[in-house]
Amino acid sequence: MKLVALFFPKASIGTYLVAMAVAIALPIFAFVTLLLLQLEDNQRSTLRRETAQDALALSRIIDRQLQDMATTLRLLSSSPELENGNLASFHERTETALRDNTLFVIAVDHTGQQLLNTRRAFGTPLGKTANIPALEAVMASGRIEASDVFRGRTSGEWVYNVTLPRKNEPVAALIITQNAKDLGKLVTTEGLASGWSAAVIDESGHVVAATGPANLEPGTPFDPRILPALIASRGVFQDETILPHMLLGYAQIPGWSWKTVIWGPIAQASILSTWRFLIIGGVALVLVAVLGAYAVARQVRTTIRDIADMANRMGEGHIVSPVETSVIEANQVAIALSNASFDRSETEDRLRFVMHELVHRTKNLLTLAQAMMRQLAKQSDSVETFRAAVSDRLEGLVRSIELLTSEQWGGVSLRRVVDIHLHAFPQSREQIDISGEDFVLKPDAVQNLGLALHELATNSVKYGALSVPQGRVRFEWRDVSEEDKPDALLRFTWEERGGPPVTEPSRSGFGTTVIKAHAASAFRGTVEIDFRPEGLLWVLTAQRATLERE
Repeated sequence: MKLVALFFPKASIGTYLVAMAVAIALPIFAFVTLLLLQLEDNQRSTLRRETAQDALALSRIIDRQLQDMATTLRLLSSSPELENGNLASFHERTETALRDNTLFVIAVDHTGQQLLNTRRAFGTPLGKTANIPALEAVMASGRIEASDVFRGRTSGEWVYNVTLPRKNEPVAALIITQNAKDLGKLVTTEGLASGWSAAVIDESGHVVAATGPANLEPGTPFDPRILPALIASRGVFQDETILPHMLLGYAQIPGWSWKTVIWGPIAQASILSTWRFLIIGGVALVLVAVLGAYAVARQVRTTIRDIADMANRMGEGHIVSPVETSVIEANQVAIALSNASFDRSETEDRLRFVMHELVHRTKNLLTLAQAMMRQLAKQSDSVETFRAAVSDRLEGLVRSIELLTSEQWGGVSLRRVVDIHLHAFPQSREQIDISGEDFVLKPDAVQNLGLALHELATNSVKYGALSVPQGRVRFEWRDVSEEDKPDALLRFTWEERGGPPVTEPSRSGFGTTVIKAHAASAFRGTVEIDFRPEGLLWVLTAQRATLERE
């Protein structure tokens, strides 16, 4: 703490802001000096990265062209005319399809003899293709490949081929050929600095197409001193002996044997900086920073006092209005304090409402518990019987309360209420069939229907269908509203079968009171109970409005 007090003594916010301005300005001088020294290195690194990226971009352009040619070959290879051996129709169709392009198709047999060439009319005598080694390489590999650049016999131009091998006869391979100068239209130096060139190089190191001041013609060997260094998928090459003051970027065209290269002079960045300008500018910066810090300190001090006054009034319990300042963040704090004061007032009102609601619900639960215990006390012949009966009923009531609490007393789905009460008897889960359209019950309906279901299930487990393995219970509910009556009605049916013979009890106990009188009263409906020999039948017809949460 003493060390902190030494470096940060008690002072006004203005003093700290001025000190902060000076502390920021001084390191700037050292930082700017370092930047001046490193700027050229950074520019060189950026140029190397951009050069490699430009070479990669060019390789993607050439790759798209080669891929398009390969796709065209695949489509042509599956044409019906070619499959049927109708080369004349195939020639006519292919020539028409490629008429607007600079591409030509050649079909050859396994010896390289041209069967057709869309550069010439069908039937014109043709010799073997000029690039037999490329054809043999493709036939051996079994995949589409691009050839090296060569002088075409038919066209007399520098051309390259993309060849697709076929296993059919007589056409053993399909070739798409293009003049190298036409491919050169895709090789551009647009976006590069002045004095830069670009080229596409084949596998043997000859220029396929090029553009720029280097003025390399197709078929020209590229510098053999550079080619051995271009072994990575992409990168840059720099050698002051071979390329003085120049940089070369290259990229392998994925899936093909060609490369793209771009090269040109390195522009030396001009960095105009002097110590005199740096010192004068630095002093001016410090003075401006100090004056600005003082002005800001005054404004911030006033703002902080206004916010502190709001906080004091909020602490006294008032709802405060936000103050308007010139500091956006301070305005946000003021709005947050104002909202917090309003929220606190609302929370206090909500707490008072919750306490009132808690008292109301507690009274209702206690009243229900008292009525339940009075009824059970009249019918119990011993303390142990009374205790067991009370514990059993309270357990059912607790399930409903836990459900409501998990939903913050906002209502629970009918299906969930049914499941929680009927499945409380795990030994009978497979014996109960439940059906009906689900909806959300009111909190009071959750408790009242839960009591009735608990009594029905408990009675069935003790004396009814659920007391034996072969017994079955069907519990369903459905809408029984009549069209001429506006009030919607629901009918709940509890039907037991397969249990011990049923006889009507000689006297009504608490359970009968719950499932009959209490259920009818709670839901403003009617309850029918039929003690049939084959099993108990309980039917509750109630108004939907007394059950469903709005």
